[in-house]
Amino acid sequence: MGFTELLDQVGGFGRYQWLHVTLISLPGLMMASQNLLNNFVSGIPAHHCSLPANHSLHNLSHQVDQQQLLKVFIPFDASGNRLHRCRRYVQPQWQLLAVNSSANVSELQTEECVDGWTFDRAEFFATTVSEWDLVCSLRPLKQMIQTIYMGGVLVGAIIYGSLSDRFGRRSVLIWSYLQLAVLGCSSALSPSYTAYCIFRFLTGMAVSGIILNGVSLKVEWIPTKVRTLVGTLTSFFFTFGQLVLAGLAYWLRDWRKLQLVVCVPHFLFFAYSWWYSESARWLVLNRQSEEALKSLHRVARINGKPEMVDKITLEVLHSNMKKEIESSQSRFTAYDLLKTRGMRRISLCLVAVWFSTSFAYYGLAMDLQKFGVSIYLMQIIFAAVDFPAKLFALGMLSYLGRRVTQAMCLFLSAAIIFTNIFVPTDLQTVRTAMACLGKGFTSASFTTVYLFTGELYPTVIRQTGMGFVSTMARVGSMAAPAVLILDEVLPALPSLVYGGAAVIAGCFACFLPETLNVPLPDTIEDVEEKWSGHPHRQQEGISLKEGATSKEDIVDSGGVASKEGVALKELTETEGIGLSAL
Repeated sequence: MGFTELLDQVGGFGRYQWLHVTLISLPGLMMASQNLLNNFVSGIPAHHCSLPANHSLHNLSHQVDQQQLLKVFIPFDASGNRLHRCRRYVQPQWQLLAVNSSANVSELQTEECVDGWTFDRAEFFATTVSEWDLVCSLRPLKQMIQTIYMGGVLVGAIIYGSLSDRFGRRSVLIWSYLQLAVLGCSSALSPSYTAYCIFRFLTGMAVSGIILNGVSLKVEWIPTKVRTLVGTLTSFFFTFGQLVLAGLAYWLRDWRKLQLVVCVPHFLFFAYSWWYSESARWLVLNRQSEEALKSLHRVARINGKPEMVDKITLEVLHSNMKKEIESSQSRFTAYDLLKTRGMRRISLCLVAVWFSTSFAYYGLAMDLQKFGVSIYLMQIIFAAVDFPAKLFALGMLSYLGRRVTQAMCLFLSAAIIFTNIFVPTDLQTVRTAMACLGKGFTSASFTTVYLFTGELYPTVIRQTGMGFVSTMARVGSMAAPAVLILDEVLPALPSLVYGGAAVIAGCFACFLPETLNVPLPDTIEDVEEKWSGHPHRQQEGISLKEGATSKEDIVDSGGVASKEGVALKELTETEGIGLSAL
């Protein structure tokens, strides 16, 4: 017997688990707002150079409208269809108002926007771009905001992941709610660009703390048999959150108000998070068995099983978790992911797949304005496409296997990204449809790689492996906004980079072993025997089959690692939370 059996005795997936899962999943509605917020708070309004303060209309013999007047001061850009955003004439060109003017505008002298810019307020009332003039030569600073935020997410994953092992999931989760609420709201009051970037970095750290510890605390209190279903259903909170973000952004249209509204709810999440019970598994493995027993008794009472309070004692608890306590004494490190031939092959291929999937996903999701359609409508469309994408991935995984699905999703997303390069800009409907398909396939790739990774890594080092490769996803999400700057060199260059990365990752995916209907490996030796063709020799004094990489490994195994059916269900909770962990 293991901890899973204890959960069944106190009610399985009862009233407590329903409340527990729902309350932890609710903040997922706001996680999409944080990850994709830069699309709206740093949206680029239509703009042009401000007119000289001393210009005069006294020499005009007739009345002209504002659009005609702009032609006197602002040249057209290279396309000839719109006014230049970053240049203006040194001297007003009144002759251009003449009906039959034949002036050669290419020879007229221009200058930079020395008096600043005038921003159109039709789509956005105020953004960080219009407030701090992040246009023209300063345009890269707009993308830098998202890169800095994703850097915070990466650092938070490293820091809060280790802190949760030391201080518990509940404590770190509560702190993360408070940190996000306070620093997120402080972002709305930022007096400068530098201050805003600092607040966003710290907010990104808090987002990691919420996602990592929320997922751990959630799955550690629910039985193995329902983890797949619960994980899949709760992953849709992120998708709904994208729809919520579109509605809030359309309603407010002011970056400070939007920043405030998406962060204030975390004060509520912080207030009710004190109700959570700490993971009983973590408590036992950290020599706090009395607290673990109190938590189990509390869950039993809420689930309508008061008779179990007297039956579950410290002796029963230790007896049920004897295997977990013993195996937690062994340790594995990230070095073991690359130490042997089979593990090295899996790790290197997964690094490429994780990086490129996140890279392409955020490359598409963070550049909604380039499609020429309302950014609010594009956000809704991009959110809606996640629903069929996830269902498509789940169907493909069951019939074609993991490797084929993973490679196919990456190759198809690359093909669509490349195709969109050749679609004329005036065919906006076609370009939008193609972009939605591309985002859908990258979403499906995320769903696939979460499940695939869990099935490839052995139980003793699974959590370490998941942390290692997901770190590469953070790196990809950091790099994606920076690549968008390359469109100033060549408009098609970002798409070439995103698509090229997906092609390379698809090739790497072809070298991964298939795991459909294959029993989960428990040890590194199992991996070497199954997929490398070279049995791995155990080192003296280390029994890999008894080892466990960390307390989280024990949590995931629930004391039952040898049964194929249970082990597969145990891992697939990651499938459902794939996009939530972005």
